[in-house]
Amino acid sequence: MAKNEARRNLLADVGIAVLAAEGSRGLTHRAIDAAAGVPIGTTSNYFRSREKLISGIFERIGTRLAPTDEDLAARASAPPTRELFADYVRDIVRRLLEQREVTLALLELRLEAARHPELAASLSAWQREGFDADVAFNEGAGLPGSRREIALFHYAIDGLILDRLTRPIDPDTTTDEIVDALVAGLLP
Repeated sequence: MAKNEARRNLLADVGIAVLAAEGSRGLTHRAIDAAAGVPIGTTSNYFRSREKLISGIFERIGTRLAPTDEDLAARASAPPTRELFADYVRDIVRRLLEQREVTLALLELRLEAARHPELAASLSAWQREGFDADVAFNEGAGLPGSRREIALFHYAIDGLILDRLTRPIDPDTTTDEIVDALVAGLLP
């Protein structure tokens, strides 16, 4: 594998853009080369197979969607309440919606993994790692909610994001109002 991390990240970012615009069928090494304006074969030097490419894109999606240290520090001194938990969830939803291209690529990859079981391992490992980190963060911060509630929030957020990125069933209700209602309904 080539060692230039900045180039690898650029190619993964272009892969995200290709996925968001063209869907999984449009995601090829050559399509990324063309969209990135690099010589043919560059992407395959960094990602030797489609599976490696998709794993690299999952990794990059995780990096791009992660909260910043500043976001976490701003909330670190607040007491662990339901309101703080709601604030964290609103932040997650905000990042997913603001980075529309990244979120569309993620949804596209999840659908691709459903159609192609050989990709499911990459997705499953990535999802499990993220979920375990969410549970550990929640427990470490002393926030309300157990592993079960965190899973329920993942399910709810996935549906909310799909709704907001496509055709909202209730466009007059704000996303924050929906998150607040979810938190009130799901947390003890």
